Amino acid sequence: MQRKFQRVALIGKYQTPVASGSGGVSRGALEEVVRFLHAQACQVVLEQQTAANAGISASANLQVMGLEDIGRHCELGLVVGGDGTMLGVGRQVAHLGMPLIGINHGRLGFMTDIPFGSFEAILIPMLRGECVEEQRNLMQARVMRNGQCVFDALAMNDVVVHRGGTSGMVELRVEVDGHFVANQRADGMIVASPTGSTAYSLASGGPILHPASAGWVLVPIAPHTLSNRPVVVPNNSEVVLELVAGREASANFDMQSLASLQHGDRVVVTRSEHQVRFLHPRGWSYFDTLRRKLHWNEEVA
Repeated sequence: MQRKFQRVALIGKYQTPVASGSGGVSRGALEEVVRFLHAQACQVVLEQQTAANAGISASANLQVMGLEDIGRHCELGLVVGGDGTMLGVGRQVAHLGMPLIGINHGRLGFMTDIPFGSFEAILIPMLRGECVEEQRNLMQARVMRNGQCVFDALAMNDVVVHRGGTSGMVELRVEVDGHFVANQRADGMIVASPTGSTAYSLASGGPILHPASAGWVLVPIAPHTLSNRPVVVPNNSEVVLELVAGREASANFDMQSLASLQHGDRVVVTRSEHQVRFLHPRGWSYFDTLRRKLHWNEEVA
């Protein structure tokens, strides 16, 4: 049967060697997916770091490429791991437009929503093109110091400014589209996308935003003033968090990259021009995912 996706990339838990004991995807699990794809008459490309971590070499029917080359040459990326893996891969291939399917080999799996134990039955129709596509916006964040950009990064979940390991709060001047919002004294501030609304933002009291929502949520972390509540703003806004006071403050982006901050630094968050393309099984519903992952409607013993 004709496949819509003929050239498929396989990407495991990124930059995490299995031998480290930190939950990397096993060689056996990857080889199981490779055998399945070959049985579906797909050409398979293994991501370079994944291959190195798992100890798998290129062969006559298995190519090895870096992510940039994968994004240019493959029609589909299969990401085997958890949500952190998908965040890292999504940011790196978004500008190339390659769609991604997530096979959950982690814990929660909001974005890697196909259980590893049943991936074969679910992927067979998806490889024929029987799937639902959604696009997730990325954030572009820059750290500005004395008018110069000293750090920039993409984020799919959130941009967080926090006080670090020291006692005491940070004070942040918050602006939206050049308009002063408030000086926030808190442990920090989260700027979360709808994708990130079920991550650190949710744990800090923020609302859940549907992925199709055109908004971001600003969530103070343990604010000094209890009337400081989460605020939802349009995602085409420019949000600025300026560090007014606080020691050892830093900004992180999807909890995967970090920048140290000095007083007067401005963390500027805007919507990226790039989006991440996710493919889900036909009939997929975000509300089904919420209900399953957050254990709603389960009977209490």
